[in-house]
Amino acid sequence: MSRRARPLSGSPLYIGSVDTPVGRLWIAVSEQGIVAIDWAGDQEDFCASLQKRFRRPCLLEPARVEEAARQLNAYFEGQRQSFDLPIDWSGMTPFQQEVLRATLTIPYGGTRTYLDLARQIGRPNAARAVGRAEASNPIPILIPCHRVIGRDGKLHGYGGGEGIKTKAFLLELEKAILP
Repeated sequence: MSRRARPLSGSPLYIGSVDTPVGRLWIAVSEQGIVAIDWAGDQEDFCASLQKRFRRPCLLEPARVEEAARQLNAYFEGQRQSFDLPIDWSGMTPFQQEVLRATLTIPYGGTRTYLDLARQIGRPNAARAVGRAEASNPIPILIPCHRVIGRDGKLHGYGGGEGIKTKAFLLELEKAILP
């Protein structure tokens, strides 16, 4: 017996891309805000991953992601230390939302440990769960999971771009540009 995929429904997700020093980033937005930033290889791969996750149609509309692309470019040029973009939290669990909202409080150029964030959200024994929530961050860079490090001060896991190499690049970029 084969399982049929549920049909796509609901309002579309609009996508576009921006070329950055860490590679091409694909951006997806809903009517509510940013839902994803990813290093997916191409438009087809990105749409497939979005459709699998959200069960919504995907449309290439670069104008819809233009502001996000502009702010990302400014970040990489050292002209922006935070983002002023709405986030669509609807595709995340309540725990992911709690962790990623705490991640947004980490200042530009700073770092926190997984344990620091676990304590910040009032769950001091949940450092590993915090790590899993960070690993599943659908909006890297904008939600700065690259600023979260191990208790030993080392860089642990990064799912974007070239992994740890990309995480190190982002941290160095922020240190180099601090006023």
